[in-house]
This record gives sequence, C-alpha cells and structure tokens, in this order.
Amino acid sequence: MIDYDALVNRTALEMPPSGIRRFFDIAAEMDDVISLSVGEPDFQTPWHVRDVAIDSLQKGRTGYSPNRGFTALCREICNYYSRKFGLDYHYKTDVVVTVGGSEAIDLAVRALVNPGDEVLIPQPSFVCYDPIVRLAGAKASPIVTGRNDEFRLMPEALRAGITEQTKLLVLPFPNNPTGAVMRREHLEEIADVLRGTNILVLADEIYSELTYGTPHVSIASIDGMKERTVVVNGFSKSYAMTGWRLGYALAPEPIVSIMTKIHQYAIMCAPTTSQHAAIEALRSGDEDIARMRSEYDMRRKLVVSGFRELGFDCFEPEGAFYVFPSIASTGMTSEEFCQKLLSRKHVAVVPGNAFGVCGEGYIRVSYAYSTAHINEALRRIGQFLKEEKISQ
Repeated sequence: MIDYDALVNRTALEMPPSGIRRFFDIAAEMDDVISLSVGEPDFQTPWHVRDVAIDSLQKGRTGYSPNRGFTALCREICNYYSRKFGLDYHYKTDVVVTVGGSEAIDLAVRALVNPGDEVLIPQPSFVCYDPIVRLAGAKASPIVTGRNDEFRLMPEALRAGITEQTKLLVLPFPNNPTGAVMRREHLEEIADVLRGTNILVLADEIYSELTYGTPHVSIASIDGMKERTVVVNGFSKSYAMTGWRLGYALAPEPIVSIMTKIHQYAIMCAPTTSQHAAIEALRSGDEDIARMRSEYDMRRKLVVSGFRELGFDCFEPEGAFYVFPSIASTGMTSEEFCQKLLSRKHVAVVPGNAFGVCGEGYIRVSYAYSTAHINEALRRIGQFLKEEKISQ
C-alpha cells in the first residue's frame, strides 16, 4: 500500500486547513444556521456588469487573453489607481491580471522570496499569507498588532522584527479580520523604517474601497515606496464579484515581468468572461460601490453596538466588513466559544486564532450579511450567554 504521507510535499502536508472554511463547512451541513463566517458580500454583482459578461459570451468572446490580461482591462486598472489613489502605473508593463487577489499574492511571494528569506506578517491577518510564504521555502515571521494600538502595525514593532534575512513585509490593510486601517501618517512611519533597506512591501488592498471615514491611502503613494511595493487588489469585495475570480497586481516592471512568467506556466491567463465584466465594473461601478459601502456602514454600526450591548469589548472597525470582538470575558477559548455557539445556537463565526496565535480570545464576525441575519445572530448569541450563565 502506498504511503502517500511520505510522498507528498511535506510543507503542504503539515499545513492546517483554513480555520475560516472549517466552520463554514460544518455549518453548511446543519439546518437553521445563521452564518456570519465567510467574507462574501450578500449583494449580487450589478446587472450592468453581468450584462457585459453575458454579451461577451453571446458574441463568442471565449478565447484566451494575453497572459497579463486584456489591454483594455490593464488600462482601466491603471486609470482606476490614478484617479482613486494618485498612483501612475503603465498599463503595458506594470500590471498583471490574476485569478483573484489570492493568485496575485502567491505570484508576488514566489517572484520575490528565496528559500531562507524572511517575510514579516502583521497579525491577526488573513489566513493565506503564512502558508504561501512557507510553500515558497521562506520563513513567515508574525508581528503582533494589538487592541491598544487599534490593530495597526506600529513602527517600533516593525523595526524590532527586521533581521538580516528580512525580504518582504506584508501590509494587509484595511485588515481582515480586525477592520483596522492605516492612515497616511501611520504609513509614513512605516516608510521611515523601510527607507534605506532592501525590504519590499506586499500591500494587500482588496478592501481599499470599504473604509468608513478616511479614504484608503496606498503605501505605494508614500514618497520612495512605489518602487519597492507590489499592490494587490481585485473585484471580489468592492464589486460583489467573488465567484468571478479576478484580481490584479501593480508593481515595477521588473517584478511584474517575473510574476507574469510564473503566471504563464501556472495559469496562462485569467478568465476572459470575468475580464470583460471587470472592464465595465471599473468604468461604471463607482455608484455601485458607494451604495454597498453605505449599507455595510449601517451594518457595521449595528453589529458593533449589538456586541457592546451584550457586554463584549468590541473594537470599532474602520474598514473591510468584519468585527473582531473579544470573548475573553466568557472564560472560553476562541475555539470553544465558536464550537458551542454553533452546536447549541446554530450561529457560525470564526475563532480568532485562525488568524494567528495572537487572535486567541477573539472571534471574527462578518457583517457582509443582511440586517435580518445579523439581528437574529445577535439574539441567539444573547440567549447563548444566558444559558451558559455568563454575566458580561
């Protein structure tokens, strides 16, 4: 009998499954579950975007695109970053269209790091960075962010984390799971630490359109940072296009050329129907974003006030569509809280330790769901606390 464990990639074998998907998959097998676990907009892709995709199919536009993506889409991506964030990229050399933002992250890491290099990852943060870094043979080194600093990356923590092996800093803001943002003054402090080093930045800006108050600022717009930054973004969150699987990266041409080379062999090109739709989204989707962002903002206030009324310490997020309340006062671990809540009240949320060890004592709750779902979930959580005789 073949011992597959001895044959498969050791790093992949030892990777734990995603803590986000684990609770989602359990909930999918249960009845009457309110799931606030996955960061997927409950809005449908706007009709004008779908219409363009349908038209492209009806006209038989189903062949490959250039490896980097359709020229029209690359041009629109660069136009978008110019008008939104004041950054000028060349559509012929500085952009590559990918299968979701996740592929862009993977391409950036594989293009930039060598075995033995070190990648700094602020945590709590999205679950993909650490495994992608380790699959590239590099070392993933967490930098803890905390509630007292509004879950921002602090310059002194960054400075303390840098070693001679440090090659790359992941900058995941607006942040999943905390909802933290980095304002211009905060990014200036980070840039001050990086100037004079050879450390590059991977700026995951997938939630850049979902900020509530101060507009998003890209670290690439800070003096001296564009030439050392790979910006990753996509269409899943802002345009409610999760299933279309389309993202992109913007970076200096020497980096994009290496990313594109890997992309050529691994993927060939991103889905062309999705690319046609994305062109329309960038050209005519600003009102759609504004409408969805307004709804998210209302839900954000609802869920924060709801958890605070239940007695939880709940950081008020300024971006993305998650809250990250502390459940430490219940005396339960994050896993225990989430498992009991799911089994007893059929409410699915994600344990904070899925986003790094420092996330222990927290849960992630997505408010990319209807107010009816949110209110019902809060009601059940209140019942759960009473039945557990937990006085908050």
